[in-house]
Order: sequence, then structure tokens, then C-alpha cells
Amino acid sequence: MSGRLAIVGLGPGDHRYLTPEARAALDAADVLYGYGPYLDRVSERAGQARHASGNRVEGARAQDALNEAAAGAQVAMVSGGDPGVFAMAAAVCGEIETGPQAWRALDIVVIPGITAMLAVAARAGAPLGHDFCAISLSDNLKPWDLIEKRLDAAAAAGFVIALYNPISKARPWQLGHAFTRLAQHLAPSTPVVFGRAMGRADEALTVTTLDQAGEVKADMATLVIIGSAETRVIARDGKAPLVYTPRVAAAVTA
Repeated sequence: MSGRLAIVGLGPGDHRYLTPEARAALDAADVLYGYGPYLDRVSERAGQARHASGNRVEGARAQDALNEAAAGAQVAMVSGGDPGVFAMAAAVCGEIETGPQAWRALDIVVIPGITAMLAVAARAGAPLGHDFCAISLSDNLKPWDLIEKRLDAAAAAGFVIALYNPISKARPWQLGHAFTRLAQHLAPSTPVVFGRAMGRADEALTVTTLDQAGEVKADMATLVIIGSAETRVIARDGKAPLVYTPRVAAAVTA
């Protein structure tokens, strides 16, 4: 049997969000690779090897998985959320592009999962109901001035913005700076949604406004959605508010 590498999206956390295709790929694998906390979400199976690694060694992890698949193994690389959104699918493709010819000959399958912005949006209502974009606030792989340019462009163009990797112990200031930057383009009352650990037992959802967003705690398990000028909040007695962005642009209804 020839080797195969499946890059599997685990979704936001709970097993009910794991697709049947993803479950089948995990069950069929001889060996699993992944960031340790993500591997911990996968049930252990007798005879299946597991290789956990840290979150700063994506390239090395991809190389190890590709080498094992090239040797004939059925390999699964696990990724939180969707593997193609700021995750391992791009890392694997990057290694294949610069790696040996044997890696290009492999059967490579990317299996989608529910990414964080979709999980948070579903809990909040429909904030991504109109045009939106996703931006990672991590400046480990791109300069901060490029992030600022993209924030400016997205806000000025009227996109709802999903912020991945908003803050960490090593990057404590970026999220606050992003809010300050966005405030140059958006009204203080612009809705902001914080979704932490969606799909897990400790999930939490907070709806606030841009002028108050700096008071809400966040970490690397948090996804932040900043609304556009058209995003609305529907208050409901005794229930969480619904946040949504109308599908029809204001310019059409004016």
C-alpha cells in the first residue's frame, strides 16, 4: 500500500463537531501527528502511534509526517478547527513545495473542519451574514505593519473582521493596538463578539462594543469578531442577544 497523508480538521473541540470523513481518516491512520493539545482530543486506538509536538515546530512536524508517509505509512496530521485556516495544511504544502520529489508523489488529502470564526458566529447569531474577512494578529510570521495595513483596509471597506490568534503571553499588546486602529474607522458602538473555547466545556461568549472591547479578557483560545457599520444587535429579554449582519448592503436599501 502506498503512503498517504491526511490533514484532518478536528473542529472547535467537541466530538459532535468532528465530521464522519475526519473520523474515518483518524481511524484508518497508522500514525498521528499534531500539536499536543489537539492530539489529546483524539481517542487513542491500540496499535496506532502518536507523535505530539509544540506549537512552534510546524515545519518539522510536517517533514516528519511526510517522511513517514513516503515510507508507506497511512498518516494523519491533526489540526484544530479547519486545517486550511491559519493551520497545518499550508505548512504541509510549504514543505512539499521545497522538499523532495517523493513528497509530491504522495496521496495528500485535506479534510475540512469547522473553523473558530464559524463556531463563534453560530453561537452569536449571524455576524458573518454579509462580506467578511479573517486576519491573524500573530506577528510571528508577518510584520506588524502589514497587519495594521490589513486592518485599515478591511475596516475601511466595510468588512466584518474575524481576528485569529488575538493575544498570548508572548504577544500581550497586539489586540489592544488592533482595537485602537479599528477605532479610527469604526464607531464606538460597533458590535464586538468574543468567543472562547467554542464547542468545549468551558466555552464563553461575550458581546460588547468597540469602545468597551479592551476591558474583555482574551487568550489564544479566543476568536474575536468585529462588526461592520451594518452589524446589528437584537436584545432579547432573558436570552443572549443576537448579533447579525444583514445580507443586503445598506447602499442597496437606501
